[in-house]
Amino acid sequence: MQFRRRLPSLTALVTLEAVLRRKSFTLAAGELGVTQAAVSRQIAVLEEEFGQPLFLRKHRAIEPTAACVSLGATLAKSFAEIAESVEAIQSRGQDVVTIGATIAFSSFWLLPRLAEFRKANPGILVRVISQDSPIALDDGEIDVAIRYGMPPFRDGTVIASRGDVITPVCSPDYLRRRGSGPLGAADEFIETDVLDRSWYSWSQWVSLSGAGIEIKPSLRFNHYTETIAATRAGQGIALGWRMLIGTFLEDGTLVRAEASELAAEDRYNVIVPVKAKRNNACNLAAAWLTAALHD
Repeated sequence: MQFRRRLPSLTALVTLEAVLRRKSFTLAAGELGVTQAAVSRQIAVLEEEFGQPLFLRKHRAIEPTAACVSLGATLAKSFAEIAESVEAIQSRGQDVVTIGATIAFSSFWLLPRLAEFRKANPGILVRVISQDSPIALDDGEIDVAIRYGMPPFRDGTVIASRGDVITPVCSPDYLRRRGSGPLGAADEFIETDVLDRSWYSWSQWVSLSGAGIEIKPSLRFNHYTETIAATRAGQGIALGWRMLIGTFLEDGTLVRAEASELAAEDRYNVIVPVKAKRNNACNLAAAWLTAALHD
């Protein structure tokens, strides 16, 4: 191809990128598995071809010229894109499944259980996409998702669903400090402030449970993961979604602040795109999520 006549040695360009990134001939040589002399020779070849120096040699240091820095930036970007393309090709030869869920569901429910799936299916490459904004299934990026809501859904087929209950929770230390008894004005309440009101607010909980108390949260977060972290640290009482915080109730880092429970209106749904991929990895992941959701 014509461009090959205009390009220097690829080995020399790889060497140059390593020298610029490591800021040292010696460190670049160690990374590339060659001698420092070999690195120097490759740089000399480039300098001869370009007809100008690429580095200013100083006492125990090298300083790239402006032209060298510009070329290095292009090389770094190009090599990164090549690596991504190679990885994409290699992954097509593997069984790959992409699972989508909210940040809280991924952090609290999915990740603690994912090791079980990977151990049972060592040949499958798993990608997890976590986001609190709605996960679109139409673009083909997600193979199976856990979506909270009430089916049916336009873009996906529900293969399993499960409800949840909400209960006030706190740390054991906070419970010892407050003692027993109903929630009241003396308690510190932690709120999750999000636009998506499928996350119940304290005011919703009071209204739906008939608690008959006025709650003014003194600490607010825009992610449920932060709400629970603060609750486990003893900073107050939060609304605990049993499906999500089950591991913390089991290990004792969270306890129920009182006995009341409220059944959540919507459900967690294992959902696959309408035009779902039909491969072994996706089928195994969907079956595993279905079983785990009902475990």
